[in-house]
Amino acid sequence: MVTIIGVRFKKAGKIYYFDPAGEQFCCGQGVIVETIRGIEYGTVVIANRIIDENTFNKPVKKIIRGATERDDEINAYNKEREKEAFNICIDAIKRHGLDMKLIKVEFTFDVSKIIFYFTADGRIDFRELVKDLASVFHTRIELRQIGVRDEAKMVSGIGSCGRSLCCATFLGDFQPVSIKMAKDQNLSLNPSKISGNCGSLMCCLKYEEDVYKELNKNMPKEGDLIETDMGEGEVLAVNVLRGIIKAAIREEENDNVNIAYFSADEVKIIHKRRGRADG
Repeated sequence: MVTIIGVRFKKAGKIYYFDPAGEQFCCGQGVIVETIRGIEYGTVVIANRIIDENTFNKPVKKIIRGATERDDEINAYNKEREKEAFNICIDAIKRHGLDMKLIKVEFTFDVSKIIFYFTADGRIDFRELVKDLASVFHTRIELRQIGVRDEAKMVSGIGSCGRSLCCATFLGDFQPVSIKMAKDQNLSLNPSKISGNCGSLMCCLKYEEDVYKELNKNMPKEGDLIETDMGEGEVLAVNVLRGIIKAAIREEENDNVNIAYFSADEVKIIHKRRGRADG
């Protein structure tokens, strides 16, 4: 068994695990740790926890120390320098005439590396830009091209729900989202209705997918032929959450069509609509 703490380096970033080196930490405390990027300042989001050491594929690194007041000051100072570096890089991009959009700048705690995040439609030759930035900051420079979802996470904004974007507030990792999720939830397939600020499918489609999968197991789909105590009919609409099926039932005696509502246990599917694929 080993003791670990969970550390984040960004507000809604991925959680990384470290050995607290015998110290006791609580959520919100700052720590100084070594990462593949260099020495970093992070915030504890999971306090000391004892777990099975086989949970991790590789040994957990020990923290360097708990953050001191001086460390807090240095971290705050670096955040201010990031704003200055952003403006310097913007000017350099304009001088070189590069077709790229700078999104964010990050300093490592020890300023052994500065990372510039940008978006672009294609590949960018930024070798001269890197040389310029290195001559200004006298440290390692990394330019990293990111996608639209990462851009939204870094920039943040207000979603169609009226709240701050999930990716920028609490989602540590992006989950795969598919158009099938929108279909399962009987949502409009209009891209403007199911796309987030980034232009990709909304992350929140994933939240209720498991519930809809379970509810849809016993429900027919629109266009299916069903058998009811009123006779055979065709499904016109399905309200998955309420468990109600709207169907057109044809009377055998006079060939009239009646509209009726049923629950899932009151119907039996006798023929699925052409082209329907469950999964």
